[in-house]
Amino acid sequence: MGDIYGMILRPDIDAATLVPPAPLVDPFGRAISYIRVSVTDRCDFRCVYCMSEDMNFLPKGDLLTLEELDRLCSAFVAKGTRKIRITGGEPLVRRGIMTLFRSLSRHLGSGALEEVTVTTNGSQLAKHARELADCGVRRINVSMDTLDPDKFRAITRWGDLAKVMEGLDAAQAAGLDIKINAVALKGFNEAEAPEMIRWAHGRGMDLTFIEVMPLGEIDGARVDQYLPLTQLRAQLLDQFTLTDSSYQTGGPARYVTVKETGGRLGFITPLTHNFCEGCNRVRVTCTGTLYMCLGQEDAADLRAPLRASESNEPLFKAMEEAIARKPKGHDFVIDRTTRNPAVGRHMSVTGG
Repeated sequence: MGDIYGMILRPDIDAATLVPPAPLVDPFGRAISYIRVSVTDRCDFRCVYCMSEDMNFLPKGDLLTLEELDRLCSAFVAKGTRKIRITGGEPLVRRGIMTLFRSLSRHLGSGALEEVTVTTNGSQLAKHARELADCGVRRINVSMDTLDPDKFRAITRWGDLAKVMEGLDAAQAAGLDIKINAVALKGFNEAEAPEMIRWAHGRGMDLTFIEVMPLGEIDGARVDQYLPLTQLRAQLLDQFTLTDSSYQTGGPARYVTVKETGGRLGFITPLTHNFCEGCNRVRVTCTGTLYMCLGQEDAADLRAPLRASESNEPLFKAMEEAIARKPKGHDFVIDRTTRNPAVGRHMSVTGG
């Protein structure tokens, strides 16, 4: 069996032609078919709800190599993963990252994998959009919280909105479908929501609003940032007709159709409406740490078994033992008493 595991993970072998190991199923009967893989904790922005301005990043030697990331992703594919999202930090700032996309494309070609997607801040899209499409990426998520250049600079600290807009143009020219992700921030962008909806839908892009998540110590207090999406949705009803939609992407967003624009609008609500009941996702960090739940601290080290043996049996065993501990859901809450984050690690460490 070890020889079969080894063959599955080799770039020159078509995983779909081999008998796969048993799929990963958690204690609640949920098959793990979707992984989010962080390839770096570094980012060229410093968004105020995500990072401190003076971040201490991991030493490069602690990160999995691109070859190790490929092997790890391939192990999940062999165990039933059908969708991989590449995240960061900002994934496209990692040196040589396109070699990973090129390698993973073999699983798309074989049919073993349905989709490889990317979450990005858009800063590097002008450079990489065409090659992403050539590697089989069909859709991307771009994080963007405002259409105002000055506010964009303020919220990202280092970002240039014009550069992101250039990246969006390049991505659409390459044929990529785009979803804009906007974190809803009280007193910052809630008044912009109607304009962002019309802008995104006018360009044929979906838009999803996300509640701020209590991850990691930041310079401000999230209690001051938190805008319940129930409140935002109620405000939108003054201008739009929102009809619930059955559309799904495999992620936690719940969608509506906006009658006036014809476009899709999503809501991700980790605080006002826990979305855990159908969770089919896990996250792997750039160091090979597997988090079974974004909102819990329990984790498993996959780097050690990955590096311990050329056989993949120790890696598969570690994955199976970890998924057996996957919790039913997270415990996110905005702590108005201590103002402490629900989870100490930053989102950039876990991956978006």
